[in-house]
Amino acid sequence: MDENKAVIKSNRLPKIGWVSGIVLFLFMLQIPAPEGLSRDAWCVAALALLMATLWITEAIPLPATALLPIPLVPLLGLSSVKETVVSYSHPIIFLFMGGFIVALAMERWKLHQRIALVVLRFSGDRPSFLIGGFMAVSAFLSMWVSNTATTLMMLPIAVSVVATIKSGQIGNNQIATALPKALMLSLAYGASAGGMATLVGTPPNAFFAGFVKETYGIEVGFLDWMAVGLPISLLMLVMIWLMLTKIIFNLGKDPIAGVRTVIDQQLRAQGKLSRGEMLVGGVFVTLAAMWILRPWINTVFPDLQLSDTVIGMTVGLATFLIPVDWRKGVFLMDWDWGKKIPFGILLLFGGGLTLASLIQKTGLSIWIGEQLGSLAIFPTIVIVLAMVLLVILITELTSNTATTATFLPIAGALAITLGEHPLMLVIPATLAVSCAFMLPVATPPNAIVFSAGYLSQKDMTRVGFGLNIIGVIFVTLVAYTVMMWVFGIEPGVAPEL
Repeated sequence: MDENKAVIKSNRLPKIGWVSGIVLFLFMLQIPAPEGLSRDAWCVAALALLMATLWITEAIPLPATALLPIPLVPLLGLSSVKETVVSYSHPIIFLFMGGFIVALAMERWKLHQRIALVVLRFSGDRPSFLIGGFMAVSAFLSMWVSNTATTLMMLPIAVSVVATIKSGQIGNNQIATALPKALMLSLAYGASAGGMATLVGTPPNAFFAGFVKETYGIEVGFLDWMAVGLPISLLMLVMIWLMLTKIIFNLGKDPIAGVRTVIDQQLRAQGKLSRGEMLVGGVFVTLAAMWILRPWINTVFPDLQLSDTVIGMTVGLATFLIPVDWRKGVFLMDWDWGKKIPFGILLLFGGGLTLASLIQKTGLSIWIGEQLGSLAIFPTIVIVLAMVLLVILITELTSNTATTATFLPIAGALAITLGEHPLMLVIPATLAVSCAFMLPVATPPNAIVFSAGYLSQKDMTRVGFGLNIIGVIFVTLVAYTVMMWVFGIEPGVAPEL
C-alpha cells in the first residue's frame, strides 16, 4: 500500500506540470503584453514559461520539450522554421558530439576501467586513501566522459570493495558501517566535481559556451574554461574528501585487508593492454592536448584557425578510420557504438540555445533585467551569493542542463542591468548547477549510487547539505578572483556588446 502511494505521488508532479504548463501558456497568449514589452517578446515569455514548467516537472522527456520551439516559434509568428532550427546545429553541439565519440571509444575498449583499476591499485588500502583514489578516478574520467557513464563504470568496482568489507576482513565494525557509505558518495560527488573542470565535462558547461557566443559574441575556449573550472573542481574535491573521511564519517587509519586483492583480480581479468586500448589512449591524449594547446597552435599556424569544435569532430571522426584489426575490418569505433551517442542531450542544447536567442532578439532579456533592477541596491557579491544558492536549490529538484537553459538568460540580463559584465553572473550560475549534492534526484550520479542500496536519504543529506553551502562559498570566491583574472572582468564595468 505504501509503495503504491509513493508511485502515485511520484507521478503527480509530471501531470501537474503537463496541465499547468499548457494552461499558463494559453492564458499568457490571451492577455495583453505588459507595458514596455512587445507582443513578440510576450509570446517568447509564454514559450519560456511553458518549457521551464515542462523541464522542471519532467512532464514529458526533456529532449521532447527542447523540440517545442520548432513548431511553436513559426506558429506564433516569431520566426521562420529555417531560422529557428539554426541553433540546433550550433558549433558547441558538435564539440560535445566529438567528445562523446572519443568517450564511447574509451568505453568500447574498456580503457577507462583500466585507468580506474590502476589508480586504485596504487591508492593503498587505508580507508582515506581508498576514498581519495575512487574520487580521483571518478573526477578525472568525468572531465572527459559523462559523469553518468563514469559513475556506472565505477559502481561495480566499488561494490566489489564493499563486498570485501562486508565479509568481515577488516579491523573494526565501525569501518564496515561507514566506509561503504563514504565510498558510494565519493563516486557521485567526485564525478560531479570533476565535470566542472572542462567544457565537455558536463552539459551545462558546453551550453554556457554556446549561450555566451550566441548572445554576447563572447568566445570561451577550452583552456579559458579550464582555467576557471579546474581550480573550483580541485577545491570541491578536497572538501568532499575531508567531509567523507574526517568530518561526517570517522574511517580511522587501519588498512582494509582484501581490498588490494579485489583490485588485482579485476586487473588480471582485464588481461594485457590491448591494441584497441593503446590506440584509443593515444587518441584521447591527442584530443586533450590539442584542446589545451589550441591558442598556441593558432598563433604558430594562423591559417588554420582551429576551433575546439573542429578539433573535437576531427579527432572523434578519426576513431572511425583508425584500424584495430585491418584484416577483420575492426576499427576503434563503429556505428553500433556510435548509436549510443546521447542525442537527447544534444537536442536539449539546441532547444535551450534557441530559447535564449529568442529572449535576446525580442528584447525580453532587457525587460527582465529592468524588472530586476531594484536588486541594484545590494552589492554585486551579495547578488552572486544569492543567485548561486538559488540555482543550487533549484538543481536539487530538476535537471542541471534544464536549469542552465532556463536560468542563464535571466542571469545575463540581470548582470547587464546592474552594469556588470554578463559573465559576472552567468559563469557562477553555470558552476552552481554542478554543486547539487543533497538529494538523490539532483543528479544522475547521485541517483545511481543511491540505488545501490548502501545509502539512506539521511546519509546523502547529511553530507550534501554542507557541500551545498561550501559550493556557494567557493563558486562566489572563484568568481571574484580567478574568473575576473582569466576574463579580464572589472567589477562595475560592463563591456560594449
